[in-house]
Amino acid sequence: MSKRNLALIGATIVSIIYGVTFTIAKDVMPLYIDAYGFILLRVGGSVVLFWLIWFFMPKEKIALNDFPRIIAAAFFGVAFNMLTFFKGLSLTSPISAAVIMVSTPMIVLTLSALIMKERMQKRMVFGIILGLIGTAFLILYGKSIGSATNAGLGNFLVLVNAISYGFYLIIVKKLMDKYNAFTFVKWIYLFGFIMVLPFGWSQFQTVEWALVPMDICWKIGFVVIFSTFLTYLLNLLSMKELKPTTVAVFIYLQPLFATIFAISLGKDELSLVKIGSAILIFVGVYLVTQKKSVQ
Repeated sequence: MSKRNLALIGATIVSIIYGVTFTIAKDVMPLYIDAYGFILLRVGGSVVLFWLIWFFMPKEKIALNDFPRIIAAAFFGVAFNMLTFFKGLSLTSPISAAVIMVSTPMIVLTLSALIMKERMQKRMVFGIILGLIGTAFLILYGKSIGSATNAGLGNFLVLVNAISYGFYLIIVKKLMDKYNAFTFVKWIYLFGFIMVLPFGWSQFQTVEWALVPMDICWKIGFVVIFSTFLTYLLNLLSMKELKPTTVAVFIYLQPLFATIFAISLGKDELSLVKIGSAILIFVGVYLVTQKKSVQ
């Protein structure tokens, strides 16, 4: 199997894990642990895992002038990304959050045009506008069920998270072209941990672990090991062979997996607004990402 096919499989696995995570993480917060406290636990656990696995990997030295890029990747890919996503998810529903994340490919393409001066075709511009209209409808009118306490604000924060993740994919690509993923990912998470510490420490301290059921502990472990450590590693390895826009496109699979999982457990339900918004976003993504040669 070619490296590119392995990268595509890795990106698909990431989408499946993230799709399931929307509902699993929703079961944990905010009932047992608040969003920022959960992020501190998530990032802290991943820091330990990345540094442990680094001891068994080939060693590379990072140039000092690359650390500002690593710090920027830590901010957009770990700290700001997770703070806005988990806070947004705690306020909205799994399906709404997953559908909004589909706008990421369009965001990545827009940022690539602005930052990397890549030329956009007219259909791409139309696709971006169409997708953003769908996202705006979902944010303004996408009512959620269950424990969605403030769906409007929650949906907006998930959108901000998608923009942050778009910046991260572009920033980290140059690091991937220069270093092995294990060389710098441990630094990304260490700096990310330092950034989220002031936000999550007080919430983490208030968790009454004796009252947390065992199934919730397993779900917390899933988010730390699979949804954070494994997904970030697979994404980095995929980006070794694929462009940021290609990796971002796989996010459109997340609403499918998230919807199937959430509805099967009775955690969420479909509505005309969600379906209509999803169609607009999917059409927008299709128009944006269709190219003569796919890479």
